[in-house]
Amino acid sequence: MEQAPILTITLNPALDVTTGVRQVVPDIKLRCEAPRFDPGGGGINVSRAIRAMGGDSTALVALGGATGQRIAELLAETGVPLMTLPAPGETRQSLTVDDRTIRQQYRFVMPGPEWSAADVEAALEAAADAAKPGALVVLSGSNPPGVPAGFAALLAERLRGTGARLVVDTSGPALAEVAAATDRRVEILRMDDEEAAGLAGHPLPYRADTAGFAASLVASGAAHGVIVARGRDGNIIATDQGIWHAEAARVQVVSKVGAGDSFLAGFTLGHARGWPVGEALGLAAAAASAAVQTPATELCRGEDVERLFAARVVTQMRGPR
Repeated sequence: MEQAPILTITLNPALDVTTGVRQVVPDIKLRCEAPRFDPGGGGINVSRAIRAMGGDSTALVALGGATGQRIAELLAETGVPLMTLPAPGETRQSLTVDDRTIRQQYRFVMPGPEWSAADVEAALEAAADAAKPGALVVLSGSNPPGVPAGFAALLAERLRGTGARLVVDTSGPALAEVAAATDRRVEILRMDDEEAAGLAGHPLPYRADTAGFAASLVASGAAHGVIVARGRDGNIIATDQGIWHAEAARVQVVSKVGAGDSFLAGFTLGHARGWPVGEALGLAAAAASAAVQTPATELCRGEDVERLFAARVVTQMRGPR
């Protein structure tokens, strides 16, 4: 199926280590199960999920040290094309531990190496060089220490005039910077309901509240489209063409790790294929629901996405504004 080029960017990747124990308790040695290792980080996960759904993308990843080399080897096994830029230190690791007794999951995430202004400039240059005309450039995941909150805005400025479109999924001060923009340099901005409520300054308990807030960000110029994930209540997107809601499938949750990245992969892939907004949102919701059914950081499986997409429920909440 024909699609526009997709470039994912991961500034702060991690080697994801996943294991389980009978019970997590303090002060004693916990005998863990054999660990699973996966290449992780927002952009990497988006590329992995796109490949699982039969799409193509290139992953631009900052890697350093032996851990970075391990991630490169694991990515090669997935078949995702990789472009690297040197990280200023050893790539971080993250640890996920499943408590088998109470069926809870604990996630420990390291900060990553400290970046300098020169490192930031090199990353901006590499991203702009790698972005093809008409490409969707996905900036997903946390910023490493030293990377300014305005990195997405800086990248959007570098991409101006290239024909490439920027998709952003970030958090904290970096999210606030994008949400405060007024120039619509960002194509799609995604966040969860808690982040949206934080930006709004008040709770958004109902779909209409979320829809109104997302539409306000589009109107103010934060992005051409704003997506807010409402967990089990599904996902909402606002654009100039209207507002849509996609239901979350009722599936058994095994692990929530990677659900957001799978969602972003589904939407980006649908958008790159030129699908209508509602259809792309439906693929995104199917990918997220498929991801929570898999253990650890396995992300979504293509056959599960196809099945859930066939049963999608997407509703247009409001006509063009």
